[in-house]
Amino acid sequence: MSNAKQQLAQWIDAHFDEEVGVLQQLLRVPTDTPPGNNAPHAEMVAQLVSAYGWNAEQHAVPAQQVQDYGMQSITNLIVRRPYSEEGPTLALNAHGDVVPPGDNWTYPPYGGVVENGYIYGRAAAVSKCDFATYIFATRALEALGLPLKGKLELHFTYDEEFGGLLGPGWLLEQKLTKPDYVIAAGFSYNIVTAHNACLQLEITVHGKSGHGAMPETGHDALQAATRILNAIYDELPELKKIKSKVPGIDSPTMLVGRIDGGTNTNVVPGKVVLKMDRRMIPEEDPVQVEAQVRALIEQAVQGLPGIHIEIKRLLLSHALRELPGTATLVHSLQQNALAVMGEQIPAQGTPLYADARLYGEHGIPAVLYGAGPRTVPESNAKKADERLLLEDLRKATKVVAFTLLDMLAPSL
Repeated sequence: MSNAKQQLAQWIDAHFDEEVGVLQQLLRVPTDTPPGNNAPHAEMVAQLVSAYGWNAEQHAVPAQQVQDYGMQSITNLIVRRPYSEEGPTLALNAHGDVVPPGDNWTYPPYGGVVENGYIYGRAAAVSKCDFATYIFATRALEALGLPLKGKLELHFTYDEEFGGLLGPGWLLEQKLTKPDYVIAAGFSYNIVTAHNACLQLEITVHGKSGHGAMPETGHDALQAATRILNAIYDELPELKKIKSKVPGIDSPTMLVGRIDGGTNTNVVPGKVVLKMDRRMIPEEDPVQVEAQVRALIEQAVQGLPGIHIEIKRLLLSHALRELPGTATLVHSLQQNALAVMGEQIPAQGTPLYADARLYGEHGIPAVLYGAGPRTVPESNAKKADERLLLEDLRKATKVVAFTLLDMLAPSL
C-alpha cells in the first residue's frame, strides 16, 4: 500500500466517529417514498456539507412534474469539486428516497441507533450510508493536500424507488452533469457491473357489476382477471429456460404483486386492477418483451363477453450493461478492496435494478459499490430493522477513497 493510501486510511480511522454521527443525522430525517416529500432531506444535506466549505447545488424538479409523477417534492444535489482541467470527471451517486418503514421494528426506524457494532434505521444500508461513504472518502482525499487531476462530483438524488427518472435521469436530461465515470451506491463485498431491466404494468379489467344472487346479470371482472393471472403464471416455466450469460443473473421473472377490485362480498366484481412486474435479463429487448406481455394479457381474455381491458405502463427500467471504461473502475476497486479487506471481491451482475442504469443509457460507465454486507437479506433492506455493520462502512470508505486517488492522482 502506498504512503498516500496509508494516510487516507489513517484519516478515515481518525474521523470515523464523526462519519457515524453524520450517518445518524442522515437517517433521522424521514424520506418515505411514497409519499415522497424529499426536499427537506436534501436541504439538510446541503447545510451539512456547507460545514466542509462545499457548495451543494440544489436542483429542484418542477413541482407539477413531481406531483404528476406521484411524489411531493424532489431536490437533487450536485457537489462539484474541480481540481484541474486535465483528467476525468468522476461522479459518486447515492439516493436518499426510501420505502416506508413498515411494521415489526425493534429499533426506531428513524433513530440511527448504534448497538453491538451495527447502526439501525431505514436506509442504513440502502443507501443513505453511501452519502456518508462518499462524503468522507472525498474529505479524506482532499485532506491529503496532494495535486489532483480532473473533477469529482457528488450526486445525491431522491428518485430511485420510483425509477430514477427524476433523480439521475433528470440531472442528465437537463444537461447539469456528464461525468466520465460513475460509482453508485452498492455493497462492500461485491462490485455490480450489470443489472436486470424491469417492466411494470397496470392492467385494469372492466366488466359489469351485478347482484350476487343473479350473477348472470353482470360480467365478472375477477373471473376474467383470473384468466390473466393463469396466463402470466403459466409462462414462468418458459422464462426459466432463458438464461443470462452475465454472472450473478439467472433468468427473467414475472409476477403480479398487487390486486384490487370488487365492491362487496355479494356483488359481481365490475372492475379489477392488477399490477405486475416483469424482470428482463440484459440480453432481452425491452420493446419486444413488452409487446409479448401485452399480447399474452390480451389473448387471455379474448372473446369474453362484456369484458375489456386497459394496459398502462408504470415503469420501463432498462438494464445496466458493461461499457468501455467499466473495467478501469472494476480493476481499481478490486485492487483496493484486496488491500483493505484481504480478499478478492467479485464483479458481477444482479437481478435487482437501480438508477445507475440511467448513467449507462447516456454512455457513462457505471458500477455499484459502497457500504454493506455480502447479500441484501443480511442488511434487512426494505424490511424491519434495516442495519449496517459499521466496520463495513469503514472498509467501503477506505476502498472508495483509494479508488478516488487512483482515478484523480494516477501517478501516486
